[in-house]
Amino acid sequence: MDEDAAMTDPQAPQTPDGEQFDREERAALRRVAGLSTELADITEVEYRQLRLERVVLVGVWTSGTVDDAENSLAELAALAETAGALVLDGVIQRRDKPDPATYIGSGKAQELRDVVLETGADTVVCDGELSPGQLIHLEDVVKVKVVDRTALILDIFAQHAKSREGKAQVSLAQMQYMLPRLRGWGQSLSRQMGGGGSSSGGGGMATRGPGETKIETDRRRIREKMAKVRREIAEMKTGREIKRRERRRNRVPSVAIAGYTNAGKSSLLNRLTGAGVLVENALFATLDPTVRRAVTPGGRAFTLTDTVGFVRHLPHHLVEAFRSTMEEVGDADLILHVVDGSHPTPEAQLAAVREVVRDVGAQKVPEIVVVNKADAADELTLQRLLRAEQRAIVVSARTGQGIEQLMEWIDQELPRPGHEVEALVPYTQGALVSRVHAEGEVHSEEHTEQGTLLKAEVSQELAALLEPYVPARP
Repeated sequence: MDEDAAMTDPQAPQTPDGEQFDREERAALRRVAGLSTELADITEVEYRQLRLERVVLVGVWTSGTVDDAENSLAELAALAETAGALVLDGVIQRRDKPDPATYIGSGKAQELRDVVLETGADTVVCDGELSPGQLIHLEDVVKVKVVDRTALILDIFAQHAKSREGKAQVSLAQMQYMLPRLRGWGQSLSRQMGGGGSSSGGGGMATRGPGETKIETDRRRIREKMAKVRREIAEMKTGREIKRRERRRNRVPSVAIAGYTNAGKSSLLNRLTGAGVLVENALFATLDPTVRRAVTPGGRAFTLTDTVGFVRHLPHHLVEAFRSTMEEVGDADLILHVVDGSHPTPEAQLAAVREVVRDVGAQKVPEIVVVNKADAADELTLQRLLRAEQRAIVVSARTGQGIEQLMEWIDQELPRPGHEVEALVPYTQGALVSRVHAEGEVHSEEHTEQGTLLKAEVSQELAALLEPYVPARP
C-alpha cells in the first residue's frame, strides 16, 4: 500500500498529530450547548427583574478536560442568573494561557464581537479575573460592557448582603477591586492649574506644578473610604468576639456549617433546628452568618452557624473582606462540610472549600462531610464520595433522610465536659439545674425532699458553681 492510499484508507493505523489537532481546536470559539436561559414563554417575564442584562459568557480553557471547562462555564451561567442576567450564549477558547492583551486573543475577540451582534447581547462576562488592560482592550473590540468573574461575584454579594457588617465587607472588597481599574483622562482634568516659575505669570502661589488629576483625586478618596470601612469592620468584629467569648464562657459547643455555594447549607440548618432561614435555589443566598441553638439526642445544647458559601476562584478581595465572618468556622468545635451530591463534580467543590478553610486557619477543626441532596444524586457518585471521605454521611435536607444519624454523629464529635460531679441542688436553684442540662451531660437525675440529685459531667466553671451542693463524704 503506498503512502497516499494509507492516508485515505480508514482501516490503516492512524498516528494523529496531536499538535495539529490542538491547532484545530484553537481555530474556533467552541459554543457550549445548553447555557442559554432566554425566556421561551413571555409570561415568565413577571418573575424576572424588570431590566435584565443580556449576556454572552466566554471562558479560556487552559488545562483539564473539555467537561471541566464546560462545568466552569455552567457555574458562571448560574452566577450570572443569580445576578439577574439573561444568558444568551457561552463560548470557550482553547489556549495555553489567557492572552495578556484581550484575554482570548485579538482574532477571537472579533469573533466574539460577531456572537454579541448575533445574539443582541449588551454584556460579555469572562470566566476569570481580567487585568485592567485586558478589560479595556476587550471592551474596545466587542463594543459592549465587559465584566469578569470577580466583578460578577462582587455584584451578587452587594445584592445579597443584609447586615451592616456584610454590607461593609462587600463595600471594602468592591473598592479594592475598583482601585486599579479606574480609567483616567490625562492631565486635562487637573485640579490645579499647571504652570512654570514666577516669570510665567501663572496663577501665583500654590498653583504651580502638575496638580492633582481627577483620577488621582478619585483614588485618594477611595483609599480614605477604605480606611474608614476597615475601622468600622474592626469595631463590628470586636462586638462579635464579645458574643463569641460569652458562648465560650458558657461552654456551649459550636458547629459551623460550611460548604460550596448552593450546596444546601441553609436547608440543612432549617432541618436541624427549624430556624426558618431563607432558602433559595440561587448562589450566595446566604451572606450573613446565622447562629441558631440546637439540641443533640442526648439533650446537649450546641450552636449551629450557617456561613457564606464558597466558590472556585473566590476573589482574594472577598476572602480578605469576609475573613472575620469566616472566623466562625475557625472557632467552631466541629465543621459540617456540606457538599451537593447531585453536582457533576462534587470532589472539586470539596477541594475549593478546603482551600478557603486552610486560608482562615481552620484546617485542624474536626470535620464531617455531609453529602446533601441524596434524593437527587446518582447512587454511584454517592458511593464514590463515601469511599473517598473518611468521615462522610449521605443526607437529604429536603426529605429528612440521614438527619437522625447526623445528629447522633454530632453528639459523638462535640467536646465532652471534663468534670464528673454528684450534687444535691436545692429547688430554689432551678436555673443552675437548667444550665447543667444545657451545657453538661446528665447521667442521672433524682428528685428528693431536699432538692434535685444530679450526677453529671460538666465544665470546670459549672463544677465550681455546684461545689457547695456536693454531699459530704462519710
